[in-house]
Amino acid sequence: MNRFTAIAMSALMTAAGAAVAEEKKAEAPPMTAEQQAQMAAFEKASTPGPQHAQLAYFAGSWTAKTQVWMEPNAAPMESSGTSKGEVTYGGRYVSTTYAGTFWGQPFNGTGLLGYDNVRGKFFNTWIDSMTTSFWLAWGEYDKASNAWTFLGEMPDMMKPSTVIKVRQVMRIYDQNHYGFDWYEVRDGKETRTMNIDYRRQ
Repeated sequence: MNRFTAIAMSALMTAAGAAVAEEKKAEAPPMTAEQQAQMAAFEKASTPGPQHAQLAYFAGSWTAKTQVWMEPNAAPMESSGTSKGEVTYGGRYVSTTYAGTFWGQPFNGTGLLGYDNVRGKFFNTWIDSMTTSFWLAWGEYDKASNAWTFLGEMPDMMKPSTVIKVRQVMRIYDQNHYGFDWYEVRDGKETRTMNIDYRRQ
């Protein structure tokens, strides 16, 4: 077989392969109604919407001043730090990292803000350098107060079998200022135990 014959044969085989592939593609059965519904549901579940766009507010660099109340009537422990938020995965989440001090020790944490299209709820997560636990809370947004309220729970460190209910409120005051409040229910009474004041750098 000479060089020109080999080239011709190769071109013929390539064309034949393409024709077979096209034929198989054409023969693929149409999606059933159930498959179409599944595709539509997947698209709805995975597409960022206005709720995700809201969370983009928290992107950027922030200074943070924290107050923690160990006892309701005691003076708060105060500390400071910085927080950085970044919109990730095509606008689906806001990832936050925190660096500061707590109890006079270096403190670092990582959180995630998002909106679950399937559940129809906002959520936040948190892990940090002073615990081995994972925090997850689900919440709603209130337009009138421009605030998100999240509800979650955690075990009491002193009594692990006891569950402490927690309410978190993230309120936007203006374009460069928002606050975070943490409330715990102990002995049937809700008390604010932490406040963080964020200012955009």
